[in-house]
Amino acid sequence: MDSKLALYIIKRLALSVVTIFLVITITFFVMHNIPGGPFLSEKSPSAAVTKALEEKYGLDKPVSEQYKTYLKGVMKFDFGPSIKQRGRDVTTVITKGFEVSAKLGGTAALIAITVGLVLGSLAAVFHNRTLDKIIMFISTAMVAMPSFIVATLLLLIFCVMLGIFPANGNEAGGLILPIISLSLYPMSYITRLTRSSMLDVIGQDYIRTARAKGVKPSKVLFKHALRNAVTPVITYAGPMIAYIVTGSLVVEKIFAVPGLGKEFVSSIINRDYTMIMGTTIFLATLVIIMMLITDILYKVFDPRIQFG
Repeated sequence: MDSKLALYIIKRLALSVVTIFLVITITFFVMHNIPGGPFLSEKSPSAAVTKALEEKYGLDKPVSEQYKTYLKGVMKFDFGPSIKQRGRDVTTVITKGFEVSAKLGGTAALIAITVGLVLGSLAAVFHNRTLDKIIMFISTAMVAMPSFIVATLLLLIFCVMLGIFPANGNEAGGLILPIISLSLYPMSYITRLTRSSMLDVIGQDYIRTARAKGVKPSKVLFKHALRNAVTPVITYAGPMIAYIVTGSLVVEKIFAVPGLGKEFVSSIINRDYTMIMGTTIFLATLVIIMMLITDILYKVFDPRIQFG
């Protein structure tokens, strides 16, 4: 491994650790300073019951002591017990929810990247022709349409009106529509990114030289042009994968998919503070890791990039 690359990775790892620490700290103190409390509801418990609950979850201790205890737990990937889901700890809920969200989001991300690269390349090759105009029209429409609108329309058409797919994500075939809903926006965005980058690369001298030497068009497109045009896509794909894999909050709620997004929405509605903190920290950590991997992949796809 190149010494500069190794040093860069070490620096980024150190920065990532500091960033995660700041996220944990900010999340903890924000949750402890918002109005109300985790035990408030339409039918609030008595003062004695509230005091007993606070003692059970350690909320009666000074904030500084709670912070130290929580920080030690997070270091062991222990986010404590769920306040609203009795008998379940946050780590277990996150793990089970992430298994579903990873399956759903991973498939959606794979489809978005693969189809987006292919459509973007085709649009660039057939620039200003009918195929290019059709691809750009569809991708523009999908980028302008939020995923929850797409999910609602798909649910109405294919579940309610036609009855082709089940509306419940737990049933067989129930993940097809959520996958489509999650993949359409990033796929369209990647299509536009790839097209723009490919048009810039195709006009470069080395592409003209390759064509003049009689290199096959497919080889020129995929080996020379696409490899150098993929850097902007990598920039977008890293955080995009993290967000999709962790689960779209609204889409999972619409299709009743028992993923991490659904758990996060429920925790906010139920004021489950430990669940909110755990999922927020987990999501932030995943995003940071994906951004680190993205930066390293720059060097793989474009050796011209130098790390300082």
